[in-house]
Amino acid sequence: MLGDKALVDSVLEDYTQAPISDAERALFAFVVKVNRESMTIGPADIDTMHAAGWTDEAIYDAITVCALFNFYNRWIDASGVHEMPEEAHRAGGKRLADRGYIMTKMEGEDR
Repeated sequence: MLGDKALVDSVLEDYTQAPISDAERALFAFVVKVNRESMTIGPADIDTMHAAGWTDEAIYDAITVCALFNFYNRWIDASGVHEMPEEAHRAGGKRLADRGYIMTKMEGEDR
C-alpha cells in the first residue's frame, strides 16, 4: 500500500470493500476484533489467520501494534499531551516509508 494514497483511503473508508487481497482483508478483520473484542479472540481466530497465510510472528506483530497504538492514544488523552501537528505526522510517515523503523543516518545527514 506504500505510495498508493487512493488505496490507503479506500481501506480506511471500508476495508471490506477495498481492492486488497483476501489475506489483507483477513488481517484487517482481525485487527478490528483485537480493538473491539480482544477478550473473545480464540483458537478459531488464529486458525482463520493461518488459513489466510499469516504466520504466528505476523499475528503477534499485528496484536502488538494494535496494543501499542491503543496505549499511546490513551496516554495522550489522559496526560493532556497535545497531538503532533498534521505536518509532523506526514514527515514521520515519509520517514517510515523511506527507512522503515530503523533509525540510522542516511547518506548526507548530519545527525
